Amino acid sequence: MSTLLPETQLPNGMKIFCLREEEVPILYEQIQYYIKHGIKLHEGDVVFDVGANIGLFSLWAYQKYQKNVNVYAFEPIPAIFNVLEANALRFDPEKIKVFPCGLSHESKSVTFAYHPNATMLSTAYQEDLPELRNQLRQAVIRNTKEPSHSLRWLETGFEIEQITCQLKTISEIIQENQIEQIDLLKIDVEKSELDVLLGIEAQDWQKIKQIVVEVHDLEDKLQKITTLLKERGFSEVEVEQESMLKGSNLFNLYAWRR
Repeated sequence: MSTLLPETQLPNGMKIFCLREEEVPILYEQIQYYIKHGIKLHEGDVVFDVGANIGLFSLWAYQKYQKNVNVYAFEPIPAIFNVLEANALRFDPEKIKVFPCGLSHESKSVTFAYHPNATMLSTAYQEDLPELRNQLRQAVIRNTKEPSHSLRWLETGFEIEQITCQLKTISEIIQENQIEQIDLLKIDVEKSELDVLLGIEAQDWQKIKQIVVEVHDLEDKLQKITTLLKERGFSEVEVEQESMLKGSNLFNLYAWRR
């Protein structure tokens, strides 16, 4: 199967499988924003990559930390998961464990809007797609010197297919895999971020040391997540917005224990 997939090379020299080569630079640039502020990784750490897509953050962490991090990567959409799995098998399936499911507040099946031309926009919250499209369009126009290429990509990116996917909870994964500690929980799940956090049972919160989450600030979600994390012992919380997304409702939230 993997021999039929397109391949491309990352700026760090890794040759990987992909679905759409033109999407890879956008995804790769995005992962550079995850390790900053008080967020740190070390060799031997356990990383949960929730919303892994084709695995760029998993692969980046694997290489940067001397091939000695233990990654659990989650991707619910089968076409994307196939590429994630191929990349894990190419590099180190023992260190990069992949799961064909998403994470949420409960185990269930959900219909996703899969974007084959812009896979990172795929979401379980389909009702917000027109608003998301308009916000991204306006952000590109405001913050990009030559927006025509990005706008063309956005137009094709909003073609969708309906795909039924399986969801589980973080606490189920912790129990099934006997995980004692999660050094970094990275969440990028296109509006399902609060659902993922609500799938953590009380006894498991202390196992999680750091969190990085992309937040779609709809219905005061940014404040809700900030409050939840502080209640669960994350004394340090930082929020920032990437320059290209100024004026949109997309933020990155970083939380760690003092």
